[in-house]
Amino acid sequence: MIVLASGSASRRAMLEAAGVAFEVIRPQVDEDAAKASLKAEGLEARGLADALAELKALSVSRRQAGRIVIGSDSIVELAAHGSEQGVMLDKPETREHAAQQLCAMRGGTHRLVSAVVGARDGVAVWRHVDVAKLHVCSFSDAFLESYLDAEWPAIAGCVGCFRIEGPGVQLFSKVEGSQFTILGMPLLPLLGWLRDTGEMPA
Repeated sequence: MIVLASGSASRRAMLEAAGVAFEVIRPQVDEDAAKASLKAEGLEARGLADALAELKALSVSRRQAGRIVIGSDSIVELAAHGSEQGVMLDKPETREHAAQQLCAMRGGTHRLVSAVVGARDGVAVWRHVDVAKLHVCSFSDAFLESYLDAEWPAIAGCVGCFRIEGPGVQLFSKVEGSQFTILGMPLLPLLGWLRDTGEMPA
């Protein structure tokens, strides 16, 4: 049985729906501190998502000899303007913070980067990074307030302040890319790798 190094409900739901046998063990990682340190090193969204996914996987893998451990992470990056690099969003700390982030996303097209890393015996042995585009509606302030009334604080743990499997889908006019990537983990490449390793029937 593989190990999912994540407390994410959406990642658990994806694996359960796919019929994957797994155990959840939360990584012992200060994610905020790690993210700040990696950003300070100049990592862009793709590298940051990959590095955080690996950090989570390795944190658990070192304590689970012989088992495959899966770590995953997602980054939402606001559209860049001119020569500026896009701003990477963090999980909102308050309802007001969520409102600010959603206002920054309103009417724009942004990137969501999701990475997944497989580890065994404390070594990363496989990885995949995928990118989706989010076309956000030009929603009204009244919609924003009603949305937050319905979804806060459930979205406090969501980068981008939405659950696309729920009312968050109303934020978008179009999405480009895998639904699984938007939910937080590139599932199809992961399933293919698990079949290749013999962890799942091929």
